[in-house]
Amino acid sequence: MIERYSRPVMTEIWSEDSKLDSWLSVELAATDAWAAEGVVPAEDAAACREKASFTVAAVHEREQVTDHDVAAFVDVVSESVGGDAGRWIHYGLTSSDVLDTALAVRLGAAGEVLLEGALAYRDALVERAFEYRDALCVGRTHGVHAEPTTFGLRLAGFAMEADRNVNRLREAVDACRVGKLSGAVGTYASIPPAVEQRVMEELGLSREDVATQVVPRDRHANLLSVIALAGAGIERFATEIRHLQRTEVREAEEPFATGDQKGSSAMPHKRNPIRSERLTGLARLLRGYAQAGLENVALWHERDISHSGAERVILPDATTLLDYMQSLATSLAAGLVVDTDRLRSNLDATSGALFSQRALTALVESGMERDEAYRTVQAAAQEAFDTGTQFRDLIGTAAPDLDLDQVFDYDAYLEHLPTVFERLEAVRA
Repeated sequence: MIERYSRPVMTEIWSEDSKLDSWLSVELAATDAWAAEGVVPAEDAAACREKASFTVAAVHEREQVTDHDVAAFVDVVSESVGGDAGRWIHYGLTSSDVLDTALAVRLGAAGEVLLEGALAYRDALVERAFEYRDALCVGRTHGVHAEPTTFGLRLAGFAMEADRNVNRLREAVDACRVGKLSGAVGTYASIPPAVEQRVMEELGLSREDVATQVVPRDRHANLLSVIALAGAGIERFATEIRHLQRTEVREAEEPFATGDQKGSSAMPHKRNPIRSERLTGLARLLRGYAQAGLENVALWHERDISHSGAERVILPDATTLLDYMQSLATSLAAGLVVDTDRLRSNLDATSGALFSQRALTALVESGMERDEAYRTVQAAAQEAFDTGTQFRDLIGTAAPDLDLDQVFDYDAYLEHLPTVFERLEAVRA
């Protein structure tokens, strides 16, 4: 991922140094395990642990000869150990034993960063939802005014979705904390299950119960799909802010550093929803990575490498990008500027027609046949909408016996909010 959309913590996890360090951790864990099984002399295993080293430059230089990255790495590390002990590096292993197990280590590390970010994003939304729990605003369906809701309830929906994404991420990351050391086609012909078990315990991983030469890629496809879904949730929040920041609406907007930030190179008055638009565009990339991950599941027989090239791009990029998006979305949620006066004034844009359902139910309760009640309310509501005449006056004329104070009561839309926010409180707890 380009530097613009990367945070240092994730960049380090996916760096070349970190990759080769994870390979070395697998190789040394395997040598120690062989020693524990009595195959590798203890002093040789100790020498490997003490002396094994590499430089990225040396491995890359050797790969120019081998045209095989793992083979080049093994050559460099074996040479660094030297003597008889160096021959035990990579003993009984195939390349994918190292690659897939090391990948599981790094995905676990990346997953911890993603979970931290997912929790921060969720918690920011929860806090703002409680802040605006009772702030009345208009609800919209099809982009058109519907009925009153509250800004806090709107944010609560995003917060609960974010909480679901926390849980999905946790499960998907755990499902990728799986390695394998079972040899070329998974038969343990060159390395016994006892060695694999020792290595997995040292690295904090589970074993793949039935591996081929590789860990099955449905695990990674699931993670990429969950990452894409988390990105879609962030995009949904960003899309909401983009609409609310429109000049005609202006109910909420992104934080803007007045005096320093510039919204346009040509028009100094501009304050654009650039963070929200950026999040919307980046979410599209995550869906593309998920598609590639799904296509990586079907490999030939026990293994091919059709997944390998794509995976070197999509796994680092997807985790790095979601980490960046979560951080940006968290700052957006925490710094969101809400105009409560504008929220209230926009409620009046239809001259009270948004009380139409309460008027309808009141007429039905009074004894009027439903279709007649609907048509009566619809005619008054459309006139209010089209002419600016107050809907309360129009429905009062059409149905003079109605209790208008009971119908036109904003508090009715707040009555059951405590029930919903008790559910949100459970998330915060």
